[in-house]
Amino acid sequence: MEQAQTSLLLRRLLARIRDVMAGGGEAQERLNRIVRVIAEDMVDDVCSVYIRRAGDVLELFATEGLRASAVHQTRLRVGEGLIGTIAAQARPISLADAQRHPRFAYRPETGEEEYHSLMGVPILRNGRVLGVVAVQNRAAREHSEEEIEILETVAMVLAEMVAPGQLVARDELAAVEGNALLPTRIEGIVFNSGIGLGAALIHQPRFRIPKLVADDVTQEHERLRTAVADMHGALDHLLESNDLGGGEHREVLETYRMIAQDVGWLRRIGEAVAGGLTAEAAVQKVHNEIRVRMDDVADPYLRERVHDLEDLADRLMQHLQAVEEPAAQPEADEDEDVVLIARSMGPAQLLDYPRQRVRGLVLEEGSSTAHVAIVAKALDIPVIGHAKDILRRVEGGDLVIVDADNGQVFVRPGEDVRHAFVENLRLHREREAAYASLRDVPACSIDGHQVSLRLNAGLLVDLQHLEETGAEGVGLYRTEIPFMVRSEFPDVTSQERFYAKVYEQVGDRPVVFRTLDIGGDKLLPYWDDLEEENPSMGWRAIRIGLDRPAMLRQQFRALIRASVGRELRVMFPMVAKIEEFTYARTLLDKELARESGHGRPVPETVLVGAMLEVPALVFQLPALLDLADFVSVGSNDLFQFLFASDRGNRRIAAQYDVLSPVVLSVLRSVVEQCRAAGVPVSLCGEMAGRPLEAMALIGAGFRDISMAPRAIGPVKTMVRSLTVGTLEKYMTSLYGVKQHTVREKLRSFAQDHGVTV
Repeated sequence: MEQAQTSLLLRRLLARIRDVMAGGGEAQERLNRIVRVIAEDMVDDVCSVYIRRAGDVLELFATEGLRASAVHQTRLRVGEGLIGTIAAQARPISLADAQRHPRFAYRPETGEEEYHSLMGVPILRNGRVLGVVAVQNRAAREHSEEEIEILETVAMVLAEMVAPGQLVARDELAAVEGNALLPTRIEGIVFNSGIGLGAALIHQPRFRIPKLVADDVTQEHERLRTAVADMHGALDHLLESNDLGGGEHREVLETYRMIAQDVGWLRRIGEAVAGGLTAEAAVQKVHNEIRVRMDDVADPYLRERVHDLEDLADRLMQHLQAVEEPAAQPEADEDEDVVLIARSMGPAQLLDYPRQRVRGLVLEEGSSTAHVAIVAKALDIPVIGHAKDILRRVEGGDLVIVDADNGQVFVRPGEDVRHAFVENLRLHREREAAYASLRDVPACSIDGHQVSLRLNAGLLVDLQHLEETGAEGVGLYRTEIPFMVRSEFPDVTSQERFYAKVYEQVGDRPVVFRTLDIGGDKLLPYWDDLEEENPSMGWRAIRIGLDRPAMLRQQFRALIRASVGRELRVMFPMVAKIEEFTYARTLLDKELARESGHGRPVPETVLVGAMLEVPALVFQLPALLDLADFVSVGSNDLFQFLFASDRGNRRIAAQYDVLSPVVLSVLRSVVEQCRAAGVPVSLCGEMAGRPLEAMALIGAGFRDISMAPRAIGPVKTMVRSLTVGTLEKYMTSLYGVKQHTVREKLRSFAQDHGVTV
């Protein structure tokens, strides 16, 4: 079918449906007339509408062609038959011979045995399936993509008739489980640590579409163009007016701005307008399609791009209707602290709220590298994601406690919980003040052992904590994070500019750059070939770099150019054999020679290290120490592999403890071998950021550990209360203990010797 014919047919069909909906009569009568109009204009023998009712049942509500006696009698469960499959998958189905399909469910009361072809589409509204509209034919008819598109548009119009409760009572599908008055505790995943308390503010923009079918398509196109231009201008103003400085949070907002210019997204909206919808209805149609297709997007970074498009759809609707951001339900007082609750959120939407009032953000979805999480981190807002069913279990105005240190949310907490939280918040602030007072004090033990405390970083915004915490440098800079928030692979110039900013912010402090550690749970949005059954142990980190040497050499080139006149420290992640280290170092040497050969300056000093994360490398340590300038133990992956235990799996995480005699013995052996070879050794990872575990590391011989910014104060406090010599002597008795953990023994030691853990 030609595009012009398709648009003409759709406009004519929508105009007829509009006339029916605007006419008199009960909702059931109008629906009966609508199915006749659809069957006539699409030249089909049957048109039927099934509406979703309580219990996930699809009831035949109207039909033209099937037996009238089947209306309100024929029912299918969601997932049952072809109609149920359309509802379950929220996807169209088109079959020339439906009765031969294995999912076909015959209902004799309908008299449908004489009809062979079937095309059906879901009736969607706000991402929810409200029902199904289907057409059937006696002949084995092949429906075109254009005809499916027409029926989808019709279904959207039907959704506006079904949703208000004209056909099914509004409260029939309302959730009945639980008691909204009872306190609720919800677990989630920490995206940015911290604690906060405030009134729930539901971020759920809702717009009323006054008219679905356009009177003048040309005028609607013009309205859409104007609204798009206004939206772009407002986003530019938002970027300019928010003083966030430089860094990835700035870059993700600029990426978001580029997504707003996505030609494909805007073209789809324009095509819907050309089909006869108003501009608002066209935005809503594309918005619905994006939401239901989200379930098919496995890659977390692509899902975040989908969230950005949803955000933009809301913004575009706002400009079309010339209204301010729709109020959350209900509004909080102007001077009240709030906790934002959302299914997902775009980065610019977070900036719409006054930052001084936002005490936390809780998401049903998202990831720690989501654009909104990066911006929230820049604003120091605690964030918890994957809080299951939070929107269903919280009401606007409810008191909410966000404990993003422990990954939990308390909704409508009781007086005892609230009192305990307020007290903990007071103590938290007192501790923060005490830690801040230690900023310029060295991390030196009572008996004179100096411990170097450094930061783990991956965002430029993290580097501001160097001054706040008094950290001695950056022990691990994760270079992959800037790659993960971009829509395409950054070139050498972009990388060089970024690394130069890192050096500018760290000043004279040392910084260790880890080459790209992508793969596993860190995926790039512009790569689609990283799907593996066991990604943590698959094609990732240095393995990708060595298989794609051009990528690794570009990163080396950028690092070399950014560190001219300075010391360059670079280390390779996930090294499993000596040959991987030597090959990677050879590539780095080639880039150094290349720069010198072109007469360009190079760094004053280049130090090359390996991350000790794969247990196999522990047994090759003597050979590695002949080649490496330093070694850094990556505790997260090393112990994950050592115990064959996914650290993100809550079922088994508690069964294995890093404070086991096995782990401590391995660490002590590594330190002793490095000392004997005169090679510096450090440790970076979550283990270093917990005072008790950090105490054990110091007892095993580590004097250089790297951690998250928030951990510097507590760990420094522990070091300054510790007598290292006494601890080392005590720990010699623990390495051979036949227990799975010595945690309580170490805790008792700390208590007996006045060590603050």
